[in-house]
Formats: sequence, C-alpha cells, structure tokens
Amino acid sequence: MENIIRNIALQAREASRKMAKASTSVKNRTLELLCQYLESDKSYIQSENARDVTGAKERGLSDAMVDRLTLSDRVVDAMIEGVRQVAQLPDPVGTIRDMRLRPSGIQVGKMRVPLGVIAMIYESRPNVTVDAAALCLKAGNSVILRGGTEAFYSNQALAKSLQAALEAASLPAEAVQVLPMADRRALPFLLHQEEFIDLVIPRGGEGLIRFVSENSRIPVLKHYKGVCHLYVDADALPEKALAIVMNAKCQRPGVCNALETLLIHKDIASVFLPLAADKLRAAGVVLRGCEWTCSLIPGTDAATEADWPAEYLDLILAVKIVDSMDDAMNHISRFNSGHTESIVTENWSRAWRFIREVDASAVMVNASTRFNDGGELGLGAEIGISTSKLHAYGPMGLEELTTEKFVVFGDGQVRA
Repeated sequence: MENIIRNIALQAREASRKMAKASTSVKNRTLELLCQYLESDKSYIQSENARDVTGAKERGLSDAMVDRLTLSDRVVDAMIEGVRQVAQLPDPVGTIRDMRLRPSGIQVGKMRVPLGVIAMIYESRPNVTVDAAALCLKAGNSVILRGGTEAFYSNQALAKSLQAALEAASLPAEAVQVLPMADRRALPFLLHQEEFIDLVIPRGGEGLIRFVSENSRIPVLKHYKGVCHLYVDADALPEKALAIVMNAKCQRPGVCNALETLLIHKDIASVFLPLAADKLRAAGVVLRGCEWTCSLIPGTDAATEADWPAEYLDLILAVKIVDSMDDAMNHISRFNSGHTESIVTENWSRAWRFIREVDASAVMVNASTRFNDGGELGLGAEIGISTSKLHAYGPMGLEELTTEKFVVFGDGQVRA
C-alpha cells in the first residue's frame, strides 16, 4: 500500500509540472470537456453511486448522510454547472503585481504561481470530488483526492470522467487521482509524502481534521469547526436583526457558517429577545440561554459551559445577554473558531471597531453569517473555508490555490 501511494504522489508531482505550464485556454478546454464527460457518463456514475447508497443504508447511515451521498440528476447537473462557472473565472496564474524599480536599477514584482500538488481528504458528498478537481486544475495544480469510504464507488467513477477529460485535452491524467483503496490505513502513508505533496486540505468533521493535523508531515490548511456568533448591538433595528438571526440560524442549520451563539446587548434585550424567541421557537429552534435570558424567556433551557464553544449544526441556539460590546467581543474572543462573526448595529463607529478587533476569517456588519461562502463573496467557487491563517484565511477560491514568487528584471546589474 505504501508503495502504491508513493507512486501516486510521484506521478502527481510529475503531472504538476505540466499543469503549471498549461495555458488558460487549455485548462478551460479541459473543464469544458469534463462537463461533456460528466453528461455522457451520467448513467455509469449514478449506477456506481447507487452501490454506495445501498451500502450506506445497509450500514444504517442517517437519512441526512444518505441524502448528501446521493448523486441525483439535480446534483449531477449542479456539478456540471459548477465546472462551467470555474471555467469562466479569471485565471490567476501568471499575473504580476506590485512592480517596483529599486535603486540598483532592477525591477521587482510578484507573480502568481500554482501551489503544485494538493492532497484533499474529505467525507461524504462525492460532488466535492469534481468541485475540488476543477478548482485545482484551473489553478494549475495536480490533486490527489481521498473521499469518504461511503462514497468509494462514486468517486472512482468520477475520477474516470476527470481523467478522460484531461487526456482529451492532452494533459496528464495523473493530474487528478483518487486513491484506489478505501482502507483508512492508507491515510498516514499519504500524509507522509512531503517529498511530493505541497499542501493537505482536510474537509469534514473535527475528528478528521485533528487526525490529519496530528499525522501529517505536510502543511495542513485547517477548518476545525464553525462556532459563529451574531451580536445584536444596543443600536440595532429589531426587525433587521430578527431577519438576519432567522436566516443565519434556520436557513441551513447543518452547515459551518450557520449561527451557533446569539449575543444581545442588555439595553435591547427586553424588546428584541421575546420577539426573536417566538419566531425561533416557531421554526423549531431550541434555545439554551444564560440566567438573564432564562428569566426573560420562560421555558428556555439553561446553558452550560459546554454550550458556548459548541458547534451544534442543528436547530439549537445558545443565547447570552451582555453588558456591552466589549463583553460581546470578549466572549467571541474566548469561544470563537475563527470562522464567521457578525454585528447588527446602526452605529458605524461600533461597526468599524467590531471589524477591526474581532478575529475571524470573515466579519459581517448587518448581514447573515451565511454569506461566508466562496460563491457569495465573489470567488465563484471554493474548495473549503480555512480557519487557519497560513497561507489562506476564509473561503479558498482559485487565488488561494496559488502562491506568489518574486520576479526580478535587470539589465546586467550586479550586487555591490
């Protein structure tokens, strides 16, 4: 097994050199061909996906997990449309910025270049296989994909379409490889290929990300969890705040940019909290509140210390009334995960303080936490959201799948 994985990594490294030289038109042509292969291979892909779905049901996976696993016509069509959107995005590779003339006469700038070889380890959704591959290819990288065991047959089928598109565009098929084994013992071997792999991106539950971080010899771009807060300031408009809270918590409670903790200034709590509690409960949300919240809203479950750092991914919301914005920011500083934080206020001096002082990959003013998403932020697509700071912070689109190198232009200069 170790030799197989080493050979996969070596092939990916060799393919990455050819991908780095590929023109924008060739990369876009590859993505257009991929759309055609996904369409023509649709029946085969769905038949292999059916094997995974049957296995998932036999193993007793939840209905939600089975739903994420299923490649319905709608999901396949969305995959194809996603690839088309990536093809239409500007290519960051080769762009040069910040050219400066130095006293020596040399000109110095920075050029965008591919990262090289990316390994992505993820769970469930097989559509991630195509999304990740399309982004990595457009950014000029090779990618090694290791999806969840429950999606093994689906991912192998998708890999065939991806590699067929690469070969049809005269690019190396090894630029996209899916590990050909479901055995979890393969992961440590993959994470030790620092000679060939430049970056590892884990995408899934906290347990997976901790395992990858603790076992990798390769730099890891982490996203542990999304403990997202929304602070309703004393100068918030209640109706505006309520609409934002409902969207952030209820639209899709099981995603990483959903609201998990609501902080409310004491001066607005008696007006806003009963209004919010009624609407949240009507939507099926269970409230877990501080002592003050419980006194204002009878029937609220008392929050414990375990609730403040919790990522529920469910219709559960922790609620705390605070004395000031400083108290809110101190709470966020203690319990946040670096994902998304939001303030609702009509006071712009406080809004700018919140933006400057709160540490998160995205900070919102008068907007739902659900906007921390590559598509919503104008990246077109994303491979994931990084809550670490090196080398990317927030949604990872095409530019975040590249790095920069210095370029120097001279006319015979030598250093004194």
